[in-house]
Amino acid sequence: MPTPAQTHANQQNSQKSTGPTSQTGQQASSQNAIKHGLASHTLFYIMPDEDGPKFSQLVERLRAEHQPQTQTENDLVVRMAQHEWLRARALRFQSHCLEPDQHVSSTEYFSLYLRYQTTNERAYSRCLQDLLTLRAERRKVEIGFVSQKRAAESQDLKKEAQNLKQQQFELKKQEFEWKKHRVTTASSLNIPVPHPETSPVDLEMAA
Repeated sequence: MPTPAQTHANQQNSQKSTGPTSQTGQQASSQNAIKHGLASHTLFYIMPDEDGPKFSQLVERLRAEHQPQTQTENDLVVRMAQHEWLRARALRFQSHCLEPDQHVSSTEYFSLYLRYQTTNERAYSRCLQDLLTLRAERRKVEIGFVSQKRAAESQDLKKEAQNLKQQQFELKKQEFEWKKHRVTTASSLNIPVPHPETSPVDLEMAA
C-alpha cells in the first residue's frame, strides 16, 4: 500500500504530465481517435487510400435496389452504405494485422477491428430493418387510401345508378301522363283511343 508521501509524489508528477502543449502536438493528439475512422463518435469520411467514387457507386446501387421514396428512407440507404463501407474497412485493417511483418501487438488491434466489423454489420441490419418498417407503414397508408378511394367510387356509382333509375321512372311517368292526356282529349272529341296500359304506381313498382 503506498505511503502518504508516495501518494503526494504521484499527484505532483501527474500535474507535470498534461499532454502536448504545442499547437502541433495538440493537433496530432486530436487525430488519434480518427486514425482508422471506425469509432462511432467520429464523422464518416473517406480515407486518403480509399476510392471515393466507389463509395458513391455503392450508394447508387443501394438506392437502385431499395428505391427510397422519402428523405428518411434515402437517409437510411446512405447510412447503410456508410456502415457497409466501414465494415469493409475493418476487414481490410484485419488483413493488415495478419501480415507476416506485423508486430505482436497487432493481435490487440485485430480484436479491435473485429469488433468494429461486427458493430457496423449490426448497424447495417438495423438501418435495413428501419427502412423495411417505414416502407411497410407507407404501403399500409397507401393501401388504406386506395381502399377509401375505391369505396368512395363505388358509392358514387351506386348514386349514379339510382339517379339513372329515377330519371327512367320520371320519363315513364311523363309518357304515361301524356298518354292519359291524349285519352282524355280523344274522349272529349269522341275519338276511340286505348287507355294507358300502366299507371305511375305500376311504373314505380316495376322500377
